[in-house]
Amino acid sequence: MKKFLATVAFATLALPAQAFDITSMDDQERSAFRAEVRAYLLENPEVILEAYQIFEQRQANAEAQKDETMIAAHNDAIYNDDRAWVGGNPEGDITLVEFMDYRCGYCRKAHGEVAELVETDGNIRYIVKEFPILGDESVLASRFAIATKLVAGDAAYEKTYDALINFRGNIGQQSLARLAETLDLDGDAIMAQMNSPEVNQLIGDNHVLARDLSISGTPTFILGDQMLRGYVPLANMMELVAAVREAK
Repeated sequence: MKKFLATVAFATLALPAQAFDITSMDDQERSAFRAEVRAYLLENPEVILEAYQIFEQRQANAEAQKDETMIAAHNDAIYNDDRAWVGGNPEGDITLVEFMDYRCGYCRKAHGEVAELVETDGNIRYIVKEFPILGDESVLASRFAIATKLVAGDAAYEKTYDALINFRGNIGQQSLARLAETLDLDGDAIMAQMNSPEVNQLIGDNHVLARDLSISGTPTFILGDQMLRGYVPLANMMELVAAVREAK
């Protein structure tokens, strides 16, 4: 009887809840079953870890499927918004999208590695989504960068983006004016554009898109149909790019 109960208890761990109805037992059977399950788990605690690992994997699979569905539903806004800056190879066979904030420490950490990835690969289309979420200085920096693109074009945006992500110190009107001078940009024209409807619209649209994609932090990357939340080391990113390319 004890061996039978142990076998049933172990099998029960692997079954969906609805496949085993403990309520069909009488009180004595239920008590014996619970005791046997407890004894089995105490003798084999690794089963708990195994079950938890299976649970985690199922959760990860469910999240990945949810991400894939959300990305497909918003594909055009993610990949084809011509207001966003596109770097790397515009005709690349892989597209990497980054939601970023200039005041985000992990965005700064990722910046050089993403640049290295894009440069060494040579076939990655890289899209930046301005997503200021860390306060007023973040918003000012994004406004300045977007206004620079509107006033002076993509090349000016690229060097502004690089300068802002590496900027140390407080971001304000004066520091941005000095930055414009350092980068040989028309600071007055850029400052005049920072609060324009076009800048407001793009920042607002990016926030709506992030909400629809359940993105709440930076950096967040989109690679193919995958969402990568948080900093991803260069070696891991290279592996992911290779896997996406192989699956195409």
